[in-house]
Amino acid sequence: MKQHVAFALNIIAIGLFIPGITLPMFALNMEMSALLNAAGISSTLIDKELSILNTVQELWEGERFLVAALIFLFSVCVPILKTILMSLAYFTRNINVRRNLSQFVSAIGKWSMADVFVVAVFLAILSTNHADTLSQETLTLFGFTLGIDISTQTLSAVGDGFYYFVGYCLLSLLASHIATSPYTLIPIRINK
Repeated sequence: MKQHVAFALNIIAIGLFIPGITLPMFALNMEMSALLNAAGISSTLIDKELSILNTVQELWEGERFLVAALIFLFSVCVPILKTILMSLAYFTRNINVRRNLSQFVSAIGKWSMADVFVVAVFLAILSTNHADTLSQETLTLFGFTLGIDISTQTLSAVGDGFYYFVGYCLLSLLASHIATSPYTLIPIRINK
């Protein structure tokens, strides 16, 4: 029974995983404005929504290959491999193959905690919400003194992808725990 529950949780988790990596994880907006004696200029410096896959793509295009590869490996490849192996273990009749697959999933499960690390990084980015800076400068030009107020504002918001990815992480961990618990792998024998 536990294997059926673990498999069902695994299927639901992969259903959350797909939108979790494709939908925006967060939105980031950064604006700068300057006031010059009551006249104002405003400009948007950054306005983007990023999913995990978009983040990997931007990092790769920005030639930050190691970071892009690590995020792709731990947030995309390891979860897919884990799901495939858990599914194979579920459909395999050979108890030794099932046990070996489950032990391997348990071993890479420790590595899949890196996807939780990715979520923590996104949370750290989101902690910059409503960061305002104000700088007051004076400019003397041809004997006139002008007051310039320069301010920036950074706003960030959690996207739907964040919630799907967190849901995937939690369900995947629960499914792995249930599937690899010792009671799941040992067949029950009733002696008469």
